[in-house]
Amino acid sequence: MAPPAQSQRSPSPSQPSGKSEVSDLKLQLRQLAGSRAPGVDDSKRELFKKVISYMTIGIDVSSLFGEMVMCSATSDIVLKKMCYLYVGNYAKVNPDLALLTINFLQRDCHDEDPMIRGLALRSLCSLRVANLVEYLVGPLGSGLKDSNSYVRIVAVIGVLKLYHISASTCVDADFPSILKHLMLNDSDTQVVANCLSALQEIWSAEASSSEEASREREALISKPVIYYLLNRIKEFSEWAQCLVLELVTKYVPSDSSEIFDIMNLLEDRLQHANGAVVLATIKVFLQLTLSMTDVHQQVYERIKAPLLTLVSSGSPEQSYAVLSHLHLLVMRAPYVFSSDYKHFYCQYNEPSYVKRLKLEMLTAVANESNTYEIVTELCEYAANVDIPIARESIRAVGKIALQQYDVNAIVDRLLQFLEMEKDYVTAEALVLVKDLLRKYPQWSHDCIAVVGNISSKNVQEPKAKAALIWMLGEYSQDMQDAPYILESLVENWDEEHSAEVRLHLLTAVMKCFFKRPPETQSALGAALSYGIADFHQDVHDRALFYYRILQYDVSVAERVVNPPKQAVSVFADTQSSEIKDRIFDEFNSLSVVYQKPSYMFTDKEHRGPFEFSDELGNLSIGGEAADNVASAQRVEENDKDLLLTTSEKEETRGSNTNGSAYSAPYDSSAISNPLTATSHSPQASLAIDDLLGLGLPPAPAPPSPQLKLNTRAALDPSTFQQKWRQLPVALSQEHSLSPQGVAALTAPQALLRHMQSHSIHCIASGGQSPNFKFFFFAQKAEESYNYLVECIINTSSAKAQIKIKADDQSTSQAFSTLFQSALSNFGVS
Repeated sequence: MAPPAQSQRSPSPSQPSGKSEVSDLKLQLRQLAGSRAPGVDDSKRELFKKVISYMTIGIDVSSLFGEMVMCSATSDIVLKKMCYLYVGNYAKVNPDLALLTINFLQRDCHDEDPMIRGLALRSLCSLRVANLVEYLVGPLGSGLKDSNSYVRIVAVIGVLKLYHISASTCVDADFPSILKHLMLNDSDTQVVANCLSALQEIWSAEASSSEEASREREALISKPVIYYLLNRIKEFSEWAQCLVLELVTKYVPSDSSEIFDIMNLLEDRLQHANGAVVLATIKVFLQLTLSMTDVHQQVYERIKAPLLTLVSSGSPEQSYAVLSHLHLLVMRAPYVFSSDYKHFYCQYNEPSYVKRLKLEMLTAVANESNTYEIVTELCEYAANVDIPIARESIRAVGKIALQQYDVNAIVDRLLQFLEMEKDYVTAEALVLVKDLLRKYPQWSHDCIAVVGNISSKNVQEPKAKAALIWMLGEYSQDMQDAPYILESLVENWDEEHSAEVRLHLLTAVMKCFFKRPPETQSALGAALSYGIADFHQDVHDRALFYYRILQYDVSVAERVVNPPKQAVSVFADTQSSEIKDRIFDEFNSLSVVYQKPSYMFTDKEHRGPFEFSDELGNLSIGGEAADNVASAQRVEENDKDLLLTTSEKEETRGSNTNGSAYSAPYDSSAISNPLTATSHSPQASLAIDDLLGLGLPPAPAPPSPQLKLNTRAALDPSTFQQKWRQLPVALSQEHSLSPQGVAALTAPQALLRHMQSHSIHCIASGGQSPNFKFFFFAQKAEESYNYLVECIINTSSAKAQIKIKADDQSTSQAFSTLFQSALSNFGVS
């Protein structure tokens, strides 16, 4: 039987079929190098295309360097371009080969065709080989004096490339002076623009070491240069116009007449079709008039129409960039844009990032004359299918309510949100109603009437539940069922995973107790028992504090926990005025789009949490200490409006702080109280225990976590790193270490062994006292779900910042409880 025929596969035109392919190309190029036969250029083109395609996909064809150079002796500009591309690619990595190209490139720099002269000069300057700079000076000097503008354009940029290769050679050849002469005298505006760009870069770099360069840099923003460039600005390209306008923003006019002259010259640039030119012109107008208040306001009026036109035209991305700048101006002068609020209405087909920005602007421009129309529009967005936008629109209504004096209609709208029976709408509305009551207590009767009909079982989001609990405690005298609702919440203490909600619940039960003692007595006793046994340090501390102050004096406790309150007049702004001014100074830059000053995203120390790949670079696999570990950052609990919050403790704790060592004080002998020892008898302590039911059998401790972990879990570092990048953060929490744990953590290995005994394994660790950093992983016992943990420990503050990512998000809280339990037991015998 004949053997089966092998399948024939035709080689790809961009893939060599064998090792001899490059050798064949070399032979063919050598044959064509000296040929002058008709059609030889077409054959060269095909071969050049093959060489370039191989080079593009990463195949080494550097062995063809000599043949490619020989074949470049042609007048075909396409062949020249491909040859220059090849030469530029391999000259950088192989300087010896670059020597072979000098002669033919210098020869082409004197070609009759200006296009070839320019391409050759660009390729010669792109070699970027330090020992070849002497060959660049002559061609560059000739190129700067060339009669063709294209060659001069290339030569100017070539001077800048030469400066970066060898600054001394560039300065010694007096090229900066030649560029200055060209900038002020050349007839081609692109040559002028390139000279300006190159000179700015060269003189800025030289200014630190040369007084002459510093003077020349200052001369660029002198009146003659600025006026010369402004008079020719209409001839420049859009890019060059932006360059000139950026230079004008640095110019300081001598008087107001000069300011008006410049603004009159640039007036028509506001009508330009290019958004970059318009924004650059606006920046000039704003910077020039900063010291002229009346004129500055008129500038806002003048630039309003061009900006609104740009927002409504172009792609969504371009609209967002312009809208970001408009947003900045609206925040600085909302009254100027208050009559144009309809331009900020959201269109159905706009991306969510554009809608979100428009919602912020609608909030800012709202005033007494347009509030009704804006709130009506925002209420329509509350039913949007895009849930994040619906949430933002509800928040916007609340912000408008907090900044207006007449809020009758707005309160009615917010209360209508509570009746929409959509979980996310109810959640956002509850938070806003709480803030509204803090500023306008007189609306409590109307709000509480509606809030009282909401079942706490239907509110799942922590912030919303915390707001509801706050209202139950603050207005328990007006809500008939408040003690019983709070009691049911206390009974389900173990099911509440949010520390913020548990903190609110403690405070609300205390407030309710002072207003309706008989109905709240048992709920308060249970809440304090649960709180003191809570694993979260802040919840534990607050419950213990409440218990001790009740022991000391109930009337004092009432004055501390439930004092008479004043209405909140102003809510804190998220950005300081200093940062806003810094962003305004960086108008027409990425700072405006990011809504943060440039140093926050360019300086390394302000970039925030570094990426995982960088983290592993500073850590060691298997527990060996590294030299540097990021210092622990403090993550504060969100305890807005919580009385006596313990989340803002001092960074350094005393040695007597030991949250894990406390047990629930079911009688007065369980806890020593220095206050009662000096002022009150033990009978008073026993009385408060009996009153709160704390002398009765203790409330059951929180059940131990049901999650079971795989004792033999394994995960390689690359998989861990990949998962860490892909998975979202499930939980981010702060945990307090016991003094014994802090004392035991002298080196990372001690904690690694302890956590491994709880089936939590370390994949990377590092640091030295007081800062340690760990990456842990664990696996669910019966399923292949992974839990990834970043744990940053600062022993000086006895705090651990814990960030958890999980394959199964639903079990993240259970794993967090288990992890924190293991961490609490570290160092405790």
